[in-house]
Amino acid sequence: MDFYRVLFAVCLLLRTCEPKTGKAFRPNVLLIMADDLGIGDLGCYGNDSLRTPNIDRLAEEGVRLTQHLAAAPLCTPSRAAFLTGRHSFRSGMEASDGYRALQWNGGSGGLPVNETTFARVLQQQGYTTGLIGKWHQGVNCVSRTDHCHHPLRHGFDYFYGMPFTLVNDCHPDRPPEVDAAVRAGLWLYTQAMALGVLSLAAVKASGSISVPWKAVLGLASLPALCFLSWYASFGFVRRWNCIMMRNHDVTEQPMALESATRRLLKEAVAYIERNKPGPFLLFVSLLHVHIPFVTTKEFLGKSRHGSYGNSVEEMDWMVGKILNAIEEHGLKNSTFTYFTSDHGGHLEARDGRVQLGGWNGIYKGGKGMGGWEGGIRVPGIFRWPGVLPAGRVIDEPTSLMDVFPTVVQLGGGQVPQDRVIDGRSLLPLLRGSVQHSAHEFLFHYCGQHLHAVRWHERDSGRIWKVHYVTPQFHPEGAGACYGRGVCPCSGADVTHHSPPLLFDLSRDPSESRPLTADSQPLHGTVIARVGEAVEAHRQTLSPVPLQFSVGNIIWKPWLQPCCGTFPFCSCHEDGGGTPEGPDL
Repeated sequence: MDFYRVLFAVCLLLRTCEPKTGKAFRPNVLLIMADDLGIGDLGCYGNDSLRTPNIDRLAEEGVRLTQHLAAAPLCTPSRAAFLTGRHSFRSGMEASDGYRALQWNGGSGGLPVNETTFARVLQQQGYTTGLIGKWHQGVNCVSRTDHCHHPLRHGFDYFYGMPFTLVNDCHPDRPPEVDAAVRAGLWLYTQAMALGVLSLAAVKASGSISVPWKAVLGLASLPALCFLSWYASFGFVRRWNCIMMRNHDVTEQPMALESATRRLLKEAVAYIERNKPGPFLLFVSLLHVHIPFVTTKEFLGKSRHGSYGNSVEEMDWMVGKILNAIEEHGLKNSTFTYFTSDHGGHLEARDGRVQLGGWNGIYKGGKGMGGWEGGIRVPGIFRWPGVLPAGRVIDEPTSLMDVFPTVVQLGGGQVPQDRVIDGRSLLPLLRGSVQHSAHEFLFHYCGQHLHAVRWHERDSGRIWKVHYVTPQFHPEGAGACYGRGVCPCSGADVTHHSPPLLFDLSRDPSESRPLTADSQPLHGTVIARVGEAVEAHRQTLSPVPLQFSVGNIIWKPWLQPCCGTFPFCSCHEDGGGTPEGPDL
């Protein structure tokens, strides 16, 4: 097995044999993605106060990227880009304004079926493909059972997890999150109208006015209608959005947060055991460390950093259990393993004065910010013993979109030729056969708005960063947009820079010292060269249907996944034996 693995790696690098043949060795592929994890939360990226020994060991045994970048700073678009190797706006999975992520399981937006994921390519190459955990790429289009956006329509043979994502509404004790402002407004209008109708009825009963009772009853129907519209959607957010599915079936509605961790871990371990003859692709899309936390009682109070730290350390324990399953079945040397996060830590996530989001290390900004490093710089760790050098660190610009062509190449498939693919295979860089990333320019978007561009000037080795738009932090002097969920991409609360801001990330990775024409002689040359790259990039763009339009985002009762009879959707998953708990 070791001989064929090494031979396969040589073939890939020298291109002297065709990896898609049935005789070539094809590794298993294990992809693990955390949710909202800050790059500064891991020991292998400099954190000395959180315990992440399992992820740190993965880095020691593999290759660690220090300039690994998400293609978008929010869950839905980042994951769409990861799955397809394309900027999310190319598939319509971005927004120009307003909603920047899917809001409902019962909406009609989602990853279009004509998009090609790495799972679909590997499935066509004979891989067994599975997704355990979060999806957040949509479910239905026209009916409750068409499942047009479902993982099983995008190349996965097996799915167990949340078709949506964690939101505060999933926890009975957390404040509302989904369309909180709209909900508050509807409830206020309902109360105001009800008060007005009751006052009118009282005046009518006293004989002070001669209004027909039919008119009073007609007016009473307005607050009743408003209340029903509010309660039928927002009053059931937990039941509509916080559900678990196995393949096409809803198994738990609403989901029990306290058992989610162990159920997902049990499913991941069972998938590995069930498919150990291989080859298989397993994408473990963790619910950790998004709020509300799903931390089990064994980890409560174990961290020096409160509930967020507890969640990080439990996530590391989960990763360790999955890696142990790989090793116990003798699959370590035949499995290409990858760990990352979908974007940076959520700085605005708070409970009063208590920070609930992650730490992005020295990097400015966080989740929701498409330009600042803290929103897009994420962990990137790869392990394949005997093929990838252990303990290697690479400080070259790479992207989550690069995983698509990398995995496709490993599986012996072909990258689609009928569309723009923004990712580049990482195998030569990981292996050490090339010293520089295949990316000369990387374009950093916030929604559909280009906020910044990174230029890797290969002749000098310098990495320039040009910011065209930045969010306005508030209160003034803060490092995030406190008082709102995330920073906006456009409108009155962003600043357009003319001339653009320029940073030399090679010397100033924290983006604290903007360069000027006086301080940097190459200032004008760099701005001009990046501007040319932007114009060339824009020539690759073409219009597509918007998946985040209001019509696609809003909740539609006829699309709502449901176990039982709608609207009385309710079920509980029995059983649920769990893997051995943590040794703390």
